[in-house]
Amino acid sequence: MAKKLKISETFRECYKKLPEKIQKKVDKQLRFLAHNPAHPSLNLHSLEVTAGLWEGYIDDSYRFTFEIREDHLYLRLVGTHKVIDLEVRRMKKKKYL
Repeated sequence: MAKKLKISETFRECYKKLPEKIQKKVDKQLRFLAHNPAHPSLNLHSLEVTAGLWEGYIDDSYRFTFEIREDHLYLRLVGTHKVIDLEVRRMKKKKYL
């Protein structure tokens, strides 16, 4: 059974800024996420910064983050590995303030 995907406004805005070639890769990976989250190309792993926050791969340079909620997956952010790392660092800092 496929999981429903819900998209945050932040994810939507970041997606619009991506090159078309990367947008197509994002679309493909999100289909995998919805229908086969165990697909090896996703390389899903939880992030230590907060419980329930996960990261997946688009390709070697691009990533996305999401949360697992009761009946859906909530897409939070998409961008380069550097963008995701900066967001994770920001969240860690905020958590420990």
